[in-house]
Amino acid sequence: MTEANQPPGIRDMIARLVSLPSVSSASPDWDLSNEAVVQTLAEWLRPLGFETDIMPVPGMAGKYNLIATLGRGPGGLVLSGHTDTVPYDERNWHSDPFTLSERDDRWYGLGTCDMKAFFALAIEAVRGLDARKLKQPLIILATADEESSMNGARALAEAGRPKARYAVIGEPTSLRPIRMHKGIMMERLVFEGQSGHSSNPALGRNALEGMHAAISELLALRADWQARYRNPAFEVQVPTLNLGCIHGGDNPNRICRRCELHFDLRPLPGMDMDELRSNILQQLQPLARERNLEMAFSPLFDGVPPFETPANAELVRTCEALTGHRAEAVAFATEAPWLQKLGMETIVLGPGSIDQAHQPDEYLALSQVEPAVTLLRGLIQRFCVE
Repeated sequence: MTEANQPPGIRDMIARLVSLPSVSSASPDWDLSNEAVVQTLAEWLRPLGFETDIMPVPGMAGKYNLIATLGRGPGGLVLSGHTDTVPYDERNWHSDPFTLSERDDRWYGLGTCDMKAFFALAIEAVRGLDARKLKQPLIILATADEESSMNGARALAEAGRPKARYAVIGEPTSLRPIRMHKGIMMERLVFEGQSGHSSNPALGRNALEGMHAAISELLALRADWQARYRNPAFEVQVPTLNLGCIHGGDNPNRICRRCELHFDLRPLPGMDMDELRSNILQQLQPLARERNLEMAFSPLFDGVPPFETPANAELVRTCEALTGHRAEAVAFATEAPWLQKLGMETIVLGPGSIDQAHQPDEYLALSQVEPAVTLLRGLIQRFCVE
């Protein structure tokens, strides 16, 4: 391989990736394709000896996953990241979100921390690696739509790819290994009644009053779950339920015909999302029948299951030894449950802090760059070469 065929340096790679808008959002006004990011990564990886497979995400125009494989065999290591970013408010940035800028020993730009820079660091870790020395394959995985639907990871799980023994997701964890996180459920509850003149309650069926009773039931369920489930590894040790927004009625002197509530649930590892939804239905359906209200209960999105890798797993122990930190738990969710579903020991570990993610002036501290490359080289050596 000639030097001209080599991928550019770390800074130039990050600058190029940041310059390629790849916002994913439930709002069509914001949502963009990630194809340019995936194609760029493939162009850099092929000269390093990787076989690249660009896979359209079914039912999602312009969305692609990339599986890039170096070496062959049944085991191996996946270094995984998502190619999309959240939407942004350019007015709150002090520099162009799509132009990498350096100040205060930091690289600023949309996606520097969460998490385009991880791909550049993974590629740098591979640079100079002799593929003939690999006893197990190395796979770099780039996914679509993690910040919105997670449909990229879902599609991979449904396709049964990639296959490996270990997976590291490079989300920003300040280079501390994360072996568990809570799940996320976002739910919609709707009551439909009958409007009428407020002077006579018998003229209608008040959906807002029904929602008031439903909220009491949801808060009782929350109290019950928090009494029964606790995990001291988390900063917030119990499952949470947040009443996020409510809309109902149109005038003070009309009986409210329709009321809609959106809420989120963050279950702990060991809590089943289908069972939680079933518990909610069991409590709310009788309430709706008693008040002669039509009820609709549905997810706002499919949700992310809670995730946990055992503390004694080989990957956890290795990452603890390489970083000098014990594995921790976080409240934010990742694509880990779907990689775990593919049969891989999975951990979340990457450069940058989650405190900078989803913020104006997102940045990656330069102090994280070389330690991240060294860590990734250590993982490759342990799981692909030795």
